[in-house]
Amino acid sequence: MPGGHAPAPVRYRAGDLDSACELLRALGAPHRLAIVLELSRGTLCVHELVDALGISQSLASQHLRVLRASGLVTGVRRGKETAYSLAGGHAVRIAQDALAHGSGPAPSQGSPTWWSSAPPVSASTGPLSADGRAGLMAEAGDPEVRPASSAG
Repeated sequence: MPGGHAPAPVRYRAGDLDSACELLRALGAPHRLAIVLELSRGTLCVHELVDALGISQSLASQHLRVLRASGLVTGVRRGKETAYSLAGGHAVRIAQDALAHGSGPAPSQGSPTWWSSAPPVSASTGPLSADGRAGLMAEAGDPEVRPASSAG
């Protein structure tokens, strides 16, 4: 190191790390990430999210329950419906950053061939369409995404 001094270690409080992990878990399912991105465009009811994402009402409601419990989404009753909106802008920034990061570097930036040549895949629903939505929004029985088990 120049100057002979190592940088001081960064210290984080356990509670802060736990809170950050809970936020990432709440955003850690493709449908929840898509819901956050849709809500970044404005307040929506469940049926509007169902139409936009091509998922069932029960699946949308399950994911909204998780997002509400984490404090990322709020709901306000409007007669028989509930209108959902983002509780703050930080969730959408994280979602957009994750989406950009998941897209990876352009092939000209020296990315491995498996990164740039393989079609994008969702752990829960298989290959995604060119816009990343159709395959991702296919009906899934389990709202959680589980990594494929590796044979070993």
